[in-house]
Amino acid sequence: MEFSLTEDQLAIKDLSAQVLADLSTDERLKALQEKGEVYDKDLWQQFADSGLLGMAVPESYGGSGFGLVEICLMLEEQGRYVAPLPLLPSLALAGLALAEYGSEEQKTQYLTALATGESILTAALAEEGLSNPHKTVLNAEKNGDQYILNGTRVCVPYAKESAVVLVPATQEDGKTVIFLVTPGTEGVELEYQESTNGEPLYTMTLSNVSLSQAQVLAGADKGEEAYKFMVDRGNVCHAATQVGIAEEALKRTVEYTTERKQFGKSIAQFQGTTLRCADAYMDIEGMRSTYWQAVWKLSENMPAEPEVRAAKYWACVAGGRVVHTAQHLHGGIGADIDYPLHRYFLWAKRNELNLGGGSLQLAKLGALLADKESVVNVL
Repeated sequence: MEFSLTEDQLAIKDLSAQVLADLSTDERLKALQEKGEVYDKDLWQQFADSGLLGMAVPESYGGSGFGLVEICLMLEEQGRYVAPLPLLPSLALAGLALAEYGSEEQKTQYLTALATGESILTAALAEEGLSNPHKTVLNAEKNGDQYILNGTRVCVPYAKESAVVLVPATQEDGKTVIFLVTPGTEGVELEYQESTNGEPLYTMTLSNVSLSQAQVLAGADKGEEAYKFMVDRGNVCHAATQVGIAEEALKRTVEYTTERKQFGKSIAQFQGTTLRCADAYMDIEGMRSTYWQAVWKLSENMPAEPEVRAAKYWACVAGGRVVHTAQHLHGGIGADIDYPLHRYFLWAKRNELNLGGGSLQLAKLGALLADKESVVNVL
């Protein structure tokens, strides 16, 4: 396993950090929230103008031709600044899948617009009441040259703002097909949902939505593979974001405890504070090592399900411990919504629940290690 980064990768990480440091300040985040802005449009365009949105887009479609590693480096920095941007759904969930499975026409239409910042992309993977995102209840019925879709998806990020949504559905024979659904298509209804961290989510209801073969991303022969492709990369990208969130939460906590005085000295000098921060540091390093192992294996097209499960488990459990420590050591001010720390707790909780929480990941990992059927009910 190779952990070292190339010069290009380091440059991508540094550029992402520079753009975010300039435009995603605590004051700006508060102002955007007060205005009710669902994402930072100026920052999104700055990412496009800097070439960052096209990092994982093939060169023939206006990008730089990089991949998952570079996306994860950007997402770590996004987590560090809790910047409201649709990077993960656009680049990781939809962009990589389109680059891997899309037709020439689909790639030209959507990836080129993504690289320039003209379009946001997303995918509908979550379902109400199901702990397993691979299990779908959205149905696709073949009717001549058309597909008729019926069903509901919940918690679809940026659905209303996106040019297209990647939607998995199940045929009568039980096989999965991935469709490209435009939000404005007849029969598609979107209902806004509140999220913990302010990310715009929507319930997406499809009622007799008619789609042509041109709107199929992956047919029955490749559908389940494409679905797993999206979920695996989504999980490690949530883990990458969680590392950035946790690192910055700990950094701010160390700074605060150094300045905060009690009984005549800073609380950072108390053993209890020191031990909590040390435990948080070790949790972050565990998160980092597990997720990079998963990223490396996926980038090399190697089987990586145990590594992906382990990475997401650590992101859920260890990430939660770190932000709880940050809140605790800040005392009452940590829970004040006028103080920036609360954003890190809310973002961490959102990442934890996306695509299955720690209990599901651990149960799945246990089933894999026991060489048993991996369909596990943890409800």
